[in-house]
Amino acid sequence: MTRFLWLPIGLTLLCQFGSAFEVHRKPMKSTLIRTTTTTTTTHRNTRQRMSSATWPLAAEKEEGSSSSSGSGSNVEEYKNAPTKILSNFFTKEDAKTEDPLMDIDFNAPKITKVSNLDTLAQMLDAELYNKEWFVTGNVNPIYFLDDFEFQDPDVKLTGIEDYARGVNKLFNQQTTRAEIISTIASTTVPNTITITWRLSGSVNIGPGLTIKPYICYTDFTIDEESGLIAFQEDRFDIPGWDILLSALFPFVIGKITAPAAPPVPPRPTPPVLPSPKTTSNNNDTSSPLDKFMQLFN
Repeated sequence: MTRFLWLPIGLTLLCQFGSAFEVHRKPMKSTLIRTTTTTTTTHRNTRQRMSSATWPLAAEKEEGSSSSSGSGSNVEEYKNAPTKILSNFFTKEDAKTEDPLMDIDFNAPKITKVSNLDTLAQMLDAELYNKEWFVTGNVNPIYFLDDFEFQDPDVKLTGIEDYARGVNKLFNQQTTRAEIISTIASTTVPNTITITWRLSGSVNIGPGLTIKPYICYTDFTIDEESGLIAFQEDRFDIPGWDILLSALFPFVIGKITAPAAPPVPPRPTPPVLPSPKTTSNNNDTSSPLDKFMQLFN
């Protein structure tokens, strides 16, 4: 019986091949426009990629389903048919299962703006190295705008809590790793921090699909006014059809598809997190001198 679970995934693979062929046949120039304002942040990603490269972030779109914040379904929009099909085959959650992200305060005060982007990159590097929140969902909300947006070729969503719950549900938490290689402030794109990392493990689709390890590049767009993360975009070192084909037919890895990314060597010295400062409208006990000194941080 379980072999029939692969039928919709096989159809999805065919759709992915068709999409990849169509895009390769008509390549388009890449353009990226990102604009932020004081009261609202608008992000329009017009980058045209050669292929789709991510798994869907939400397990299902059920009526009445909601996160602890009552925001409803994680995904606002499925951006292609294959992703929508795959979303129906996520492993079902036990209603009695304890909330895996219950220890995260999604309403925590935000961090005070860090004017030096290299310092912020160092802070994020230490957080991600230890928490691997790209796959665990164990995010630190103090770094994110309330209207933080994530978008890739497959899905679009708003809010750091929806993102966190989506990736936690998508990836097998026993096997999946997001090994951080580097976190640096971009020297070419303003207000951008790029994280290079290696993804490995498996996703909770049907009986489970093993992910061939590959390299990911995550770009954080930093809001100029608040200094918080406003937008996240993921890029990959292999195309989407390679990721899917390697998951469905592991025996083609290194023959038809690219070989697995090599293991990430441990760092000689793990990154250290500087003590972050947070802002809050309540219980502000900082002295005028402290507030003045924050202007130079």
